Amino acid sequence: MKFSEMPYTRPDLEKIKKFSGEALEKIRSAASAGEQIEAYLAYEEQSKEINTVCALAYVRHTINTKDEFYDKENDYIDEIGPAIQELGQQIDMALLASPFRPQLEERFGTLLFKNLEISVRCMKPEIMELMQEENKLQSEYQKLYASATVEWEGETLPLPKLGPFLESPDRAVRKAAYQVRGQWFEDHREQLDELYDKLVKNRDRQGKAMGYENYIPLGYDRLGRNCWGPAECGAFREQIAADMVPVVARVKEDQARRIGVDKLKVYDDALMFPDGNAKPQGSAEDILAAGRTMYQELSEETREFVDFLYDGELLDVLSKDGKAPGGYCTDFALYKAPFIFSNFNGTSGDVDVLTHEAGHAFAFYRAARKGYLSSLMSPTMEGCETHSMSMEFLTAPWHESFFGPSTRKYEIGHCEDGLIFIPYGCMVDEFQHIMYERPELTPDERNQVWLELEKKYRPWMDNEDLPSYSRGARWQQQMHIYLYPFYYIDYCMAQTMAYQFWIASMADRSGAWRRYLAFVDQGGTKTFDELVRGAGMKLPYAPGCVREIGAAISKWIDENPL
Repeated sequence: MKFSEMPYTRPDLEKIKKFSGEALEKIRSAASAGEQIEAYLAYEEQSKEINTVCALAYVRHTINTKDEFYDKENDYIDEIGPAIQELGQQIDMALLASPFRPQLEERFGTLLFKNLEISVRCMKPEIMELMQEENKLQSEYQKLYASATVEWEGETLPLPKLGPFLESPDRAVRKAAYQVRGQWFEDHREQLDELYDKLVKNRDRQGKAMGYENYIPLGYDRLGRNCWGPAECGAFREQIAADMVPVVARVKEDQARRIGVDKLKVYDDALMFPDGNAKPQGSAEDILAAGRTMYQELSEETREFVDFLYDGELLDVLSKDGKAPGGYCTDFALYKAPFIFSNFNGTSGDVDVLTHEAGHAFAFYRAARKGYLSSLMSPTMEGCETHSMSMEFLTAPWHESFFGPSTRKYEIGHCEDGLIFIPYGCMVDEFQHIMYERPELTPDERNQVWLELEKKYRPWMDNEDLPSYSRGARWQQQMHIYLYPFYYIDYCMAQTMAYQFWIASMADRSGAWRRYLAFVDQGGTKTFDELVRGAGMKLPYAPGCVREIGAAISKWIDENPL
């Protein structure tokens, strides 16, 4: 079924309560493991319908935040979401209390029950109102960001459309674009500060209501982290600070020489080459066509996938007024269909969407056809991001179809960009840990923390006197900090995995693809630790892993000059 044909009906909370209650009673009163399994699988199928209409409302809302119907539907689902989650938690608790648990673990696997134990720690009725308030604050931030427009050369542009000017070869243009962008955040400073302050304090109250010292353990549980915690995360960040930051500092020195500046400023940060970064050839339609061809040729598995994606209208990638910023991949479980959302802006990021988000989409497409339970469809977030970031590198042989004579420039820029990102991502993660350890911080104190972390992770950064940037408020442009607490270090760990797959592919392309496919095809039936070891890779937080990757990538950079 095509996306435009997928019907939407507002989920009826009373009906959801009824079928959930009936499922709960059947599980509790079951006389055998077989009866419980049958009841749980029936509940699973009905849940797919609810999850699908909720996803449809969200996608159609983000495609056009000015659509009053889906704006209201999205608000309604935000409101009932915690109640639905509570109903699901009751089912989870019944399974955990089952006298037939050994038989259930034999049927569904032990990881399901480990994940359920984590899940039931995520909420209780006492915090439902706080969760509803959190949802509303998140939507308010997203609407505010989506409404952002700036005046540029006589035109009113949505923020994503500034992308090409932020990377202009003309330094004056770059600086002006950064000033205009920064000024929007400066003009909305009070709203952004107030929203984040409310979110931090709301989440702190949730954590304490769940019996924790602060929000951090609850935040980790909500990401389903089942094989590593704050200690491993901190160890990884320190490896990055010690072993990756010096490599990136060398890359930034190379960048400064290439673009002909004595000292990099924040508005030089995204320009990798003096004549501009590599840009894709042709129109948005040309890029989409080249993407389809790429996946048709990559493997039999991706050929089937991309035809399903394109024929089903399962992409919306063109930037337009009222469209929410950013990009994501979600799914419509009832139709076993992934969906890709993005905002093309004429930069190499348009191609990255067709590799990164399509990596997520491909993983869901594969898992959905293997009959996994919904809760075992995907691994934890760092595993999901390994799917997407690795795909960016495994599609390297087709880069030329997007970039033509600029292919080498793109590949160098893409490699270096990944290296540069990792310290930034670690900075975002440490910033968030500090915010939730110290929820009483004022807006100015939060900005000061950001500036201090830049010295640790990005010592080359000079914000000059640009609005918003110079006072340490750059973090307010990072939607994850508002919307998805602690979901950012996952990208950093996944980037180290992507580099490992890339390094492997340069030695044995078909072997690397088989290892990647094995990683993807496990869905969420294994922990991240198990997935990594099963693919013959090193865990990102294992001692020495970052140093080895940094050395291998530095060698590639030396051997592949422009």
